[in-house]
Amino acid sequence: MPARHLKVVVTRKLPDPVETRMRELFDAELNVDDTPMSPEALVAAVQRADVLVPTVTDRIDGRVLSRAGEKLRLIAQFGAGVDNIDVQTAVQRGIAVTNTPGVLTDDTADITMALILAVPRRIVEGVKIVEADKFEGWSPTWMLGRRVSGKRLGIIGMGRIGQAVARRAKAFGLQIHYHNRRRVSAHVEAELDATYWDSLDQMLSRMDIVSVNCPHTPATYHLLSSRRLALLKPHAYVVNTARGEVIDESALARMLEKGELAGAGLDVFENEPAINPKLKKLANVVLLPHMGSATLEGRIDMGEKVIMNIKTFADGHKPPDRVIPAML
Repeated sequence: MPARHLKVVVTRKLPDPVETRMRELFDAELNVDDTPMSPEALVAAVQRADVLVPTVTDRIDGRVLSRAGEKLRLIAQFGAGVDNIDVQTAVQRGIAVTNTPGVLTDDTADITMALILAVPRRIVEGVKIVEADKFEGWSPTWMLGRRVSGKRLGIIGMGRIGQAVARRAKAFGLQIHYHNRRRVSAHVEAELDATYWDSLDQMLSRMDIVSVNCPHTPATYHLLSSRRLALLKPHAYVVNTARGEVIDESALARMLEKGELAGAGLDVFENEPAINPKLKKLANVVLLPHMGSATLEGRIDMGEKVIMNIKTFADGHKPPDRVIPAML
């Protein structure tokens, strides 16, 4: 089918340049008011679309896919993660799935590094003090944080983002350690002066700061369980810019509340958009509203990836960013 005739249903509002290009290339149905689609609306969308363009907030599970129309042949995710999509079922039904890897690496790594700095140095606490007009002048022992340079950073997930975090952290004088499903190349290890741990438990017990940069899969659900969180030193900090489900959020909140961990910086949450009320009350926690990829440039780049995947698919070729179930 010519690309111009493809019915492309977009579930959320995207940056104007992306939406404009989609209207030029396809029969694109846009979500102008950005109202999240209900499960019923998603079912209706997959019944009329040739291509669905969902985001991480849309749950495309087996129930939705089982009611998809004969026309639906591509789910072009606007996002790198695909844990909201039942990829296995989609592929079994002859529906290809694509995502947008790579373009968010630097943006997410920047936010990760910002949290690595913000939590130990108590930056957000300082901002709140100034905003509340409680700053009464400098004192030698007031608002003391912890030095970042020289600390051990344990990175969970040494993919594109994990490596980008490591490069930034190394520039700030942190010692780089990592745990990954597969050891990275000797060249990358040498460049980052990184120490590999095949045992996550052993790495956690030795780290000052832990950064979660792995995807959410069945294997990584609650990877940082209450048992593993208890392995961390009381002076350790936890930073998560990946997916909230990777950490047992209730256990984390409980340990932070008891002073069993020094602090946390979180951009993602286990039950988004809901956040554990305990976390909101803690001064040693920095909470961000899932903004790791929130740059205009990054979102436009994501849109261009989506468009390229759709165009390639329409031309009868395999899209460049196909997601294969075995890769998850």
